[in-house]
Amino acid sequence: MAKLFNELRERLLRAGVAPRHVRRYLSELADHVADLKAEEERSGRSPADAEAAALLRLGGTNELLKAMTGQRQFQAWCTRAPWAMFGLVPLGVLAAAYAFACLILWTGWRMFLPGTETPFVRVDGLAMVYFTLGRLTYYGAPILIGWGIGLLAARQRFSSLWPAAGWVLIALAGASAQVHASRQGIPGGTEHVGMGFTLGTSAQAISSGLSQALVIFALMAVPYLIWRLGQARSLSA
Repeated sequence: MAKLFNELRERLLRAGVAPRHVRRYLSELADHVADLKAEEERSGRSPADAEAAALLRLGGTNELLKAMTGQRQFQAWCTRAPWAMFGLVPLGVLAAAYAFACLILWTGWRMFLPGTETPFVRVDGLAMVYFTLGRLTYYGAPILIGWGIGLLAARQRFSSLWPAAGWVLIALAGASAQVHASRQGIPGGTEHVGMGFTLGTSAQAISSGLSQALVIFALMAVPYLIWRLGQARSLSA
């Protein structure tokens, strides 16, 4: 029974059925098999024969598969709209993370460094802890989002195409993001924090930005690649 259910789980996930629906479906099938097995045992069969008869009555893998894959409401969103789940959503989350990092920088500037021309100065104590939160968000968000893309692809047994596209977008956004802080050119003026996206204007700057994007891409992809290697080894064993 375990072999049947493991094969069915993999085929359902690869067919695009959402993991939560797969878990519920397999749980319902397990309960149904238990009822059928008990019924067969009451008719005088041995436990092994009763289980075999129950599985036979349950149906083959193809029949069980069709019962779920033929209904669109059971499909995962990353199957229905992979361009959104691996592209737009990660970019939206990254934008929110960068907005939070900018908010930390702006509020920290006003609280801990009033009157200074820039918040990019050496600090200590509580100010260092506060600004570190913003830096961790700024530098760590692309990596964490990339890991989330890999986890989503792994759960749904996706090929590398769509997650790779998402990693490229996030890596380029992460490498080109630049925070700007100024007092709008007015001494004692209002603190202003903004963000722009550029890989640079010179060949050297563009090369450096692309190298940074490559590093970000590699850090995002490593966990997914490790999972794929482990999966390939388990299938070949």
